Amino acid sequence: MRAIAYTHAGLPIDDPQALIDIDLDLPQPGPRDLRVAVRAVAVNPVDTKVRRNAATEGPRVLGWDAVGVVDAVGSEVTLFQPGDAVYYAGVIDRPGSNAEYQLVDERSVGRKPARLDDAAAAALPLTAITAWELLFDRLRVAEGGGEGQTLLVIGAAGGVGSILVQLARQLTQLTVIGTASRPDTQDWVYAMGAHHVIDHSLPLAEGLARLGIAQVEHVASLTHTDQHYGQIVEVLAPQGQLGLIDDPGQLDVMALKRKALSLHWELMFTRPLFKTADMQKQHDLLNRVAELIDAGVLQTTLGENFGRINAANLRRAHAVLESHRAKGKIVLEGW
Repeated sequence: MRAIAYTHAGLPIDDPQALIDIDLDLPQPGPRDLRVAVRAVAVNPVDTKVRRNAATEGPRVLGWDAVGVVDAVGSEVTLFQPGDAVYYAGVIDRPGSNAEYQLVDERSVGRKPARLDDAAAAALPLTAITAWELLFDRLRVAEGGGEGQTLLVIGAAGGVGSILVQLARQLTQLTVIGTASRPDTQDWVYAMGAHHVIDHSLPLAEGLARLGIAQVEHVASLTHTDQHYGQIVEVLAPQGQLGLIDDPGQLDVMALKRKALSLHWELMFTRPLFKTADMQKQHDLLNRVAELIDAGVLQTTLGENFGRINAANLRRAHAVLESHRAKGKIVLEGW
């Protein structure tokens, strides 16, 4: 099968060897695995982080978003059968979706939204899982809850922010404020459903003050947390919550003590990595997101389709993500 991999970590993305086209043997499914014929993939910041930082002894296939059709199933599979159209994000310790066929545990897979084409659906799995778990599992906002409270989403125009804004607006009573620094990304965040948008290149407290808001109960910091950390502590209300997904070099947790603020990490790979008892919740929430998409409650976060799945197009997608100028999700489709 065709695949795209890296063989040497840390190469700059403009180096043709940073990602290369290769051929691999067809993988054979384990007991709970689906083998999926991949039709479309999306690219996430985790792809670029692993390529830059994770040494590898042989070709490593990246990719943690995919849409495809089940080609074969393991002996203990009960949730799917060959021919089913699916979408999923996989797990970080197995070969990724930048290949014609991929193995993935059925408990991390959902049915593909019927109203979306392959590219539009591929934009959703990793970010939908991340945003859902962050909002409902980590920050513990109840569906239909949050009345009288405010959620500030820092970096709301990216992939996670684009679906998090939608989930918070459509499934809770929170006032949703997104941050974005350019007119086009600000318009995007409004289109995703934010009540307000402020510029994170300016002081957050000043942007909130212009809205008549002194403090917020919840902050979802999706990028550059270390740069905004002092401001986040300033604008959080006493007993407020900070949820984050990025990789700040260092955070002074003592800064949270005076206000009794809580810190919540979200990593959507945790459940499949550790095969937790509730691992199948990812299957359930992906199916729920598909239902909401098909009902017209949520929309795809596809920003741009970069064409066929190959090394050249993936290098181009990685370069855009590394520039921190992506809007929504970058998707590749077909072989």
